[in-house]
Amino acid sequence: MLRVALAALLGALSLTACAQQPSAPAAGKGTAAPAAAASDGAAEQRVRSALLKLDPKFQPEFIGAAPFAGFREVLVSGQVLYVSDDGRYLMQSQPYDIQNKAPVSSAGLLAYRQKLLAKVPQGERIVFAAPNAKYTVSVFTDIECGYCRKLHQDIAELNRNGISVEYLAFPRMGLGSQDYTDMISVWCAADRKQALTAAKSGKPVAPKNCTNPVAMQYTLGQQIGVNGTPAIFAADGTQLGGYLPPAQLKAALERTTAGGSR
Repeated sequence: MLRVALAALLGALSLTACAQQPSAPAAGKGTAAPAAAASDGAAEQRVRSALLKLDPKFQPEFIGAAPFAGFREVLVSGQVLYVSDDGRYLMQSQPYDIQNKAPVSSAGLLAYRQKLLAKVPQGERIVFAAPNAKYTVSVFTDIECGYCRKLHQDIAELNRNGISVEYLAFPRMGLGSQDYTDMISVWCAADRKQALTAAKSGKPVAPKNCTNPVAMQYTLGQQIGVNGTPAIFAADGTQLGGYLPPAQLKAALERTTAGGSR
């Protein structure tokens, strides 16, 4: 499994690469933009080649400029990585903007996440809508997860704060597990909101089966970089983290709207 193989290799901070450093862009108004674009393309190719040399199975889903100089932001096997533009150094860490007090991601990665999340229609989500919504979050959830249950206990307060919550299924134990089967039952219930609330309260899940999106949502979660639940995403694709108390989640969304997450 690529995610396991990648995790095993993340202890190595240096990648093998023979590429040259990019040439400095030529001076002059007419050449500055093309030179920057060419440099970006060359850096992307070096990063791609370095990852393939590390393991031929690594096929990045996304490579773009990192939110800090000298690195590419890479999504590979559901993991967000940062690789130096010369293809030598690899880091696995969420960058944090000290000034804005918020995690940061590149505009390209945010757009990629938005595109993936847009594949899930509202009818395939379990939606707890705020009467006068200011914000909407997509939350990958698991019915057995303690922090998912804690977040669900905050639903009424989140809605009062103008935050709509749209749940997507992410059975942490994997496809074919009892957790997965129970989440199918929730998504197939006549009243999915009631079934989800009951399941997160620890009540037995009545077996149900139907054509359902649980496996697709789980796979999409892996593609988008979900490693645990709850995983909360703002409308612009910013990953806000795991469980946050209502006031903190609202503050994070306000910063995101103001551009502070970038």
